[in-house]
Amino acid sequence: MTVSSPTDWKQLYETVPSEFKESYSRLKRAAEVLTTDPEPEVGLTPKEVIWTKNKTKLYRYVSDQPKKHKLPLLMVYALINKPYILDLTKGNSLVEYLVNQGFDVYLLDWGTPGYEDKNMKLDDYILDYIPRAVRKVLKTSKADECSILGYCMGGTMTSIFAALHPDLPVRNFIFMTSPFDFEDTGLYGSFLDERYFDIDNVVNTLGIIPPEMIDFGNKMLKPITNFYGPYVNLITRADNEKFIKSWKLLQKWVADGIPFPGEAYRQWIRDFYQNNKLIKGELVIRGRKVDLKNIKANVLNLSAERDHIAQPHQVEALMDVISSKDKEYVSIPAGHVSVTFGPKAVKITYPTISGWLAKRSN
Repeated sequence: MTVSSPTDWKQLYETVPSEFKESYSRLKRAAEVLTTDPEPEVGLTPKEVIWTKNKTKLYRYVSDQPKKHKLPLLMVYALINKPYILDLTKGNSLVEYLVNQGFDVYLLDWGTPGYEDKNMKLDDYILDYIPRAVRKVLKTSKADECSILGYCMGGTMTSIFAALHPDLPVRNFIFMTSPFDFEDTGLYGSFLDERYFDIDNVVNTLGIIPPEMIDFGNKMLKPITNFYGPYVNLITRADNEKFIKSWKLLQKWVADGIPFPGEAYRQWIRDFYQNNKLIKGELVIRGRKVDLKNIKANVLNLSAERDHIAQPHQVEALMDVISSKDKEYVSIPAGHVSVTFGPKAVKITYPTISGWLAKRSN
């Protein structure tokens, strides 16, 4: 058959089986997503900067909603990736949900470190930044107490802050997929074994740790799922625009990493992953020993059942060492990221946090 005109091509296309047409359509749409589609907008809940220090910004979220709860809430994120995962898109944002529930919400954004920040230690963030942010939140909200939510490594850092500052007026702590016990860290334990991973050589050579290195290590926990899975899913489900929207949002965040200050990274790997000092009561921050039993405030501790970054047993271990009388552990049927973004987050995580906090915020 000779094809010489658009009409001939159209007739030929009509003879192609429908499943081939559908496959071609999905492949074409996936190619558009990867090459020509605009990047999605993120972090859309209105906010204002109320305090800065170095690269760090403290945001207060602005809303016309009346404040229903007396205690403000400060969110503390990790030193890895960017915090807009907590406010990824309208209708799928923990920040937006809590603001709409009448909470006065603040977020501590560490910013993007440069090479000049290579000597920043966990000590600096925990002893110099978080306490000042807490005081600014209290002053701005005109409240006598506040609550803090720490996500991932941000929760681990918050627990250290809490243990070292039992005098500060923080009534409630929420820890979300935050590791505390590093005895069994799965494949991380093999990757970071001090016999094979020379942390001093890494930090002394690089100064600050590039985000690509952090991202590669995380993805190697499940290499097929993490390296190829997203693109297989995109091609398979490219006829679903709702899926494409979520895919683009999540992939933007995953790829939007930030450098890790070298000295803080040295501490994070050596003191936590290699020596498990926090849960043992051996961690020292700027000359002060960290004892988690000093935590007496109300605690909600959330893990994700399918989390391979902060495994449930690493999260739950906190419950045995703190002195809080009001403490609750909840395991969410989700993964490390889907605990805060996606259908399970909207249906389970958000209401769980809001409901627990509302009872303790007046």
